[in-house]
Amino acid sequence: MSLHDDAVLVLKGYERHEGSGQESPEDQEKLRQVYLDHLAARPDGMWKSCADGHITASALVVDPERGRVLLTLHRKLRMWLQMGGHCEPGDATLEAAALREATEESGISGLTLLPGGPVRLDRHHTPCAWHLDVQYAALAPAGAVEAISDESLDLRWFAYDAVADVADGSVVRLVEATRRRLRER
Repeated sequence: MSLHDDAVLVLKGYERHEGSGQESPEDQEKLRQVYLDHLAARPDGMWKSCADGHITASALVVDPERGRVLLTLHRKLRMWLQMGGHCEPGDATLEAAALREATEESGISGLTLLPGGPVRLDRHHTPCAWHLDVQYAALAPAGAVEAISDESLDLRWFAYDAVADVADGSVVRLVEATRRRLRER
């Protein structure tokens, strides 16, 4: 199965049951349909070379005690964000792409994605194109030590309540959705 096919299956199976204060399940459903329509119209819709936009994969890294998240101060965007980015030809699945990005950008090996598939979807414009981001959450193992990558100016652990002070609404909504997923486990 191709990465494109995997993305279609992941998106067809994606369900967002509970809205946050800033979005509803219907908003996520509309966004899911935008992603599916994009992939149906664009066989190259997974790749950075697709100028109309492309699917990206990211993961919010949660500390082993589940009280903090690791954010990266992105070198190009100069914003505190979760780990993530473009899919690569070696990625077999969206989950694999999200896990690869989180591992590369955090420097932490042994991350594990939370079960249940993506935590949420987020569409945002970047200097290269629209990113149709499929967002996961990953738990860091006990004793994890982060290491700054070439794509980052800084890495820092933030308590859940502190994220809104440094990051935009997209990251705050991802933290909220991740906390809900953690409570479900």
